[in-house]
Amino acid sequence: MHIALLRAAIDIPDAHSLKAKRRVVKSLKDRTVARMNVAVAEVGQQEVWNRAELAFVTVAAEKQVAEQRVAKIMRSLESGSDWLLLEVKTEWL
Repeated sequence: MHIALLRAAIDIPDAHSLKAKRRVVKSLKDRTVARMNVAVAEVGQQEVWNRAELAFVTVAAEKQVAEQRVAKIMRSLESGSDWLLLEVKTEWL
């Protein structure tokens, strides 16, 4: 069993309120869960209106499958038009 944890910090430049931030974060979370076999949670910067810290977790029987999911998440985060990717950390558990 292979578990990958990817933590990402994003900046949301067009968010000028917590409501606008939540819209972007919810959209990102919903889209990621629908397209990939991962769990997503906002784990930091929850009261800051233009930043978010998200955690993505996936479990797979084979490491190659987990690595492919992590790569797909990275591509999705890098190509976002509503946010800027600031930092990414990946851990294998």
